[in-house]
Amino acid sequence: MRVATDIGGTFTDLVAVDAQGKTILTKSHTTPPNFEEGVIDVIKKSGIRPEEIEDFIHGTTTIINALTERKGAKTALITTKGFRDVLEIARCNRPDLFNMVFAKPRPFIPRYLRKEVTERVAYDGTVLTPLVEEDIKAAVEYFRKEGVEAIAVCYINSYANDAHEKRTVEVIKELWPEVFVTSSIEVTKEWREYERTSTIALNSYVMPVASSYVDHLDSRLKEIGCHAKEYIMQSNGGTTTFEQAKQTPINMVESGPVAGVYGSAIIGKIIGENNIIAFDVGGTTAKCSLIDQGEVKVTTEYRIERTESYAGYPIMAPVVDIVEIGNGGGSIAWIDEAGSLKVGPQSAGALPGPVAYGIGGTEPTTTDACLVTGRLSAKNFDNEVDMENVKRAIQEKVGDAFGMNVEDAAMSILRVAEANMYNALKLISVRRGYDPRDFTMVAFGGGGPMHCAYLAKELNIRKVVVPIAAPVFSAWGMLMTDVRHDYIQTNIRRMNEVKAEELNSMWESLVAQADEQFAREGIGKENVVYSFIADMRYMGQEHTVKVKVPPLPWTEETKEEIINRFHDTHEHFYTFRLPDTPTEIVNLHLVAYGRLTKPELAEIAPHEGDVKEAVKEVRKVYFTDDGWMDTPIYDREALGSGVVLEGPVIVEEAAASTVVAKGQKLTVDTYGNLIIETEVQE
Repeated sequence: MRVATDIGGTFTDLVAVDAQGKTILTKSHTTPPNFEEGVIDVIKKSGIRPEEIEDFIHGTTTIINALTERKGAKTALITTKGFRDVLEIARCNRPDLFNMVFAKPRPFIPRYLRKEVTERVAYDGTVLTPLVEEDIKAAVEYFRKEGVEAIAVCYINSYANDAHEKRTVEVIKELWPEVFVTSSIEVTKEWREYERTSTIALNSYVMPVASSYVDHLDSRLKEIGCHAKEYIMQSNGGTTTFEQAKQTPINMVESGPVAGVYGSAIIGKIIGENNIIAFDVGGTTAKCSLIDQGEVKVTTEYRIERTESYAGYPIMAPVVDIVEIGNGGGSIAWIDEAGSLKVGPQSAGALPGPVAYGIGGTEPTTTDACLVTGRLSAKNFDNEVDMENVKRAIQEKVGDAFGMNVEDAAMSILRVAEANMYNALKLISVRRGYDPRDFTMVAFGGGGPMHCAYLAKELNIRKVVVPIAAPVFSAWGMLMTDVRHDYIQTNIRRMNEVKAEELNSMWESLVAQADEQFAREGIGKENVVYSFIADMRYMGQEHTVKVKVPPLPWTEETKEEIINRFHDTHEHFYTFRLPDTPTEIVNLHLVAYGRLTKPELAEIAPHEGDVKEAVKEVRKVYFTDDGWMDTPIYDREALGSGVVLEGPVIVEEAAASTVVAKGQKLTVDTYGNLIIETEVQE
C-alpha cells in the first residue's frame, strides 16, 4: 500500500491506495507543536494497518513554520575574508522604489556570529589564496563558547572550485562532531554570492529542527509497526529520502503545497488539458500556480516573506513557482485603523480555530461566513455547531461596525476574501502575460471548490475541475510523484565559442553525480530519467531565461537548435528577440527523476436511476449576484459519471463543498471529477 500524508495549518490529510486500486481519504486535526502526532492520528483514524504500508510519502510545513516564526537554531556563518557582511548588504534593488520606510531584511545570522577565513578562489576555480585552517579553528572555538547549534559555510566562487569548502567542513567535524554543519555546495553550485549565502544560512538555521522532526516521525512510524520506504516531498515537485531531507531541509520549504500543483498537472494530462491554473485553499492560506503546456514551472529565484514593499529572503533552490496569500478557511476578519474590512493574513488555525469549531475561537473567519451564507452545512462538522454563537461573532466584530445585518456582514467577509484570491490568481496569469481564457482551473483543498466557480467567472476561465480527493488533493498529488534531484552548475560559456564536446563533458559530470546519488538511495539506473535545462541570456544581459534543451550527446547542429529555442523562449516572455546578438549559457540544470510505482486513476460507474435520489437536502444559500436561493445539495459519493447539474447547486463531500452558481453547469466525468462550465464574456 502506498500512503501519503500532508500537514496543513488546520488539518493533516491522508490518501492511500491499496493493491486493488481502492482509495482511502482521511482528515485529522493538525497537532502543533508536535506535528508528527497528527500524522500518527490520521493513520490510526484511516484504519490502515501500518505493517501494510510499503511506501510512505510525507509533506510538511515544519520548515516554513520554523523560518516564518523564527524558531530555528542559533546559527553561525564562516565565509571568505571580506564577505562577512554580504547578508546585510544584500541587493540594492527595492521591490518598491517609493517606499520611504523601506528596511532591508534583518539577517537570520547576526554579525557577531559571522566569521571570516583567509582563502580566495577566482571565478574560474583558480586558487588565488590558499585556505588557512587556523582561521577555521579559531572560529569554531569562538562559536562553541557562544553556544552555536549550527554552522553554515559559504566561500566566494566555491561553485567553481569546492575544495576549500569541503576541507572546512572536514575540519569542523573533526573539532566539533556534535554541531550541525553544511556548506553551500551541498545545496547549490549556482553563482550570486548573496543569494547563495542566504540559502545556506537558512538551510543551517532549520537543519536541527528538520533533523529532530524527521527522526521523531521515523521513530513514531516504527513504533506503530510501519517499516515502509520513507520519502518527503520537496519544493521542486519531487520527493527525496528522509536522510537526504535532514541534510538539505531548505528543499522542503514549500513541501506540502507543491504536491497539489503537480497533481493538477497529472489531472490535466488525464482529461486532455495542458494549460492549468492550480488553485488551493486550505485552512490558513490560498495558493495558486500556472502550468503551461503541461510543464510545472520551477524557479530558483524564490523568496520567503517577500511582499510588494519587503524584499524577503532569497532561497537559491528549485521551488515550484507558487503565489501564496494568507487567506483560507481559518483567516480572521478584522477592521483596520482606517475602518476597512480585512480578511487574513492572521488565521485562527487548528487552535482555537473558527468560532464554529467550538474550541475557544472568538474571531469571525471565512469558514464562519460560509456557514452563515449556507455554503457550508453545520451537519458536516465533527462537532455540534452553535450557530447563534457564530452569528453573534460576525455581527459584533463586523456587522455592527458597518451597520449591516449578519447575512450581509458574512457576505462582505467572503467578498473581501475572494477579492484577495482573485488578485493572487491575476499575479500568476494576467500579470505574466497569460490569457486566463486559455486555461482550465483545477480547484482543491478544503476551500478551493467553494470559491472556484465565482473566481473563474471573474477571470473569464471557461472550465473548472474539482478533482477526486479534492479536500486532500495535495496528499493525492504526492502519490503521483517520483524521487527528484536537481543539479545546477554555473559555467558561463558563449555559444559561438564553446565546443559541443566541452558542453557534453560538463553535463556528463552532473549525470555522474545523479547516478551516484540514486545508487545510494537504492534506485536502479533503469528507473532513472533525465531532463536537461539551460539558463541562457543574450550577451550583456544580467538575468537569464530557462530553456528546455535536447538530451545528450550534443553536436554543433544541436547548439544551433538550442540557440533558436532560446530566441523563441525569450520572445515569449519579453515580446522581442535579438537574432544577431551572441548568446550565453550561464547555468546547466539537470533534473533527475527516480521513477516510483504510482497508482492508476480508476474510472467510476455511470450514474443509474434518478439523480434526485442523490439530493441530501434543499437549503437557502446566499449567492453574490442573486441573493438567497433555494439550492439542492447533492452527495458527491452518490453521483456516478455522466451526471449533469444546472446551477445553482452545491455538491458536498467530506471536508469540502463545491458551489455552482446560477447559469453554470456541472458534469461528472468518467473519473469522478466535477467539471464546471462557467459563463465567459468574449
